[in-house]
Amino acid sequence: MKRDKKVVVIIGAGISGLTTAYLLHKKNYQVVVLEKNEIVGGSIETISENGFLFDRGPNSALETTPVIGFLIKELNLKEELLYANKKANKRYILRNNVLHALPMSPPAFLKTRLFSLKAKLRLFAEPFIGRSKDGYYQSIAEFVTRRLGKEFLDYAINPFVAGVYAGKPEELSVKSAFPKLYALEEKYGGLIIGTIRSIRERKKRAEVAKQSAKMLSFKEGMQTLPNAIADALGQRVITSAIVNEVKKEESGYKVVFDLKGSLKSIQCDAVISTVPAYSANKLFVDFDQGISKHFNEIYYPPVLVYYLIYSKDSIKRPLDGFGFLIPSLEKKSFLGAIWSSVIFPGRVDDDKAAFTIFIGGSRNPEFVDESREELLERVRNEFEELMKIQAPPIHKSERFWDKAIPQYNLGYIEHERFFDEFEQKNPGLFLSGNYRGGISVGDCIKNSELVADKVLQTIR
Repeated sequence: MKRDKKVVVIIGAGISGLTTAYLLHKKNYQVVVLEKNEIVGGSIETISENGFLFDRGPNSALETTPVIGFLIKELNLKEELLYANKKANKRYILRNNVLHALPMSPPAFLKTRLFSLKAKLRLFAEPFIGRSKDGYYQSIAEFVTRRLGKEFLDYAINPFVAGVYAGKPEELSVKSAFPKLYALEEKYGGLIIGTIRSIRERKKRAEVAKQSAKMLSFKEGMQTLPNAIADALGQRVITSAIVNEVKKEESGYKVVFDLKGSLKSIQCDAVISTVPAYSANKLFVDFDQGISKHFNEIYYPPVLVYYLIYSKDSIKRPLDGFGFLIPSLEKKSFLGAIWSSVIFPGRVDDDKAAFTIFIGGSRNPEFVDESREELLERVRNEFEELMKIQAPPIHKSERFWDKAIPQYNLGYIEHERFFDEFEQKNPGLFLSGNYRGGISVGDCIKNSELVADKVLQTIR
């Protein structure tokens, strides 16, 4: 490889690696992306079965950063872009085996039966609750109970955390897992007043809050985006490349990898790892023995994603929302369900409905020890009862993620600090991916811009 430009090797062709590579490529850096799989996208997977389109990982992205719009324009994806159906604005929460629409306005909040009168009155005390001392070691459960009350935790935050992280609010750090939520208290003194005051600041930064950002996907599913980035990068993306070692050299670094049985190496000025923590572990232990402890302590729970297709005629309740989430108090066998064909058109024929169901996570990692057939039958029966479905599905599919979503648990700040110090001690090495800076597609894209900027400042 000619060294007429600064060479940056990116390990991993998920959305983080590809976005970072594309941004650096636009800045005239020579980039090489190494991906162990034959296809790109990481956890973003779209498949077609019997004419039905399934997103087996993230089903959408929120347009929270201008970088998303930049990529869509650059990659000529405007004709492929889909925004979510307005019907998907309605979200449901299960309580006492009944689906209640999550209130999205003050009048709706006052009328809803999702929360008791006591819980509603408790909310008015929130502006008078003081700041906490240490958010890094405070769970989201503790934070919400203190500010909003136990019922709000049980029937709003508990299911929400299951939907985002497949996690448990008692274990997740409020500061690390929900930094913007914690910042409302830290900066403004409360959630309600902080939400009001932060709107103006977000507009100045050209950012959009997640609760008001547009939800998007593509006609052929979410994998359209990583595929398009990879196509634009062309031969700079090397698939079926298993990285074995990263070595420090006098003039930079050397990345050694196996390409379909043949050992290769690349001399470079910088290395960016965007693979999961458990995969990055073996690559950087020679630089700092302490890194193994931090990588190994990041927990990725198992998640089973279950897809069901029904005839619309068999469904006896309105399909008028995004889907529903289930509080742990409801004692169901799954975390929630997305009404996939309501959110984006074209996933199935007009006379059919597609659903995506999530099972396991930190709430129930033991599901892996159950009979898969018995588990799915139980989940299907519970789902059909809630949705008033009177006929069996016409198609079923599943995707098991052994290690799904990194949990930003209590004390995650120790990992964050270590990774920052690691990069400072090893200029030209960068750790990225969804275990740093947020787990959503939008977070990964936004963080990719930050990583690209760090490279620009470090490797000139």
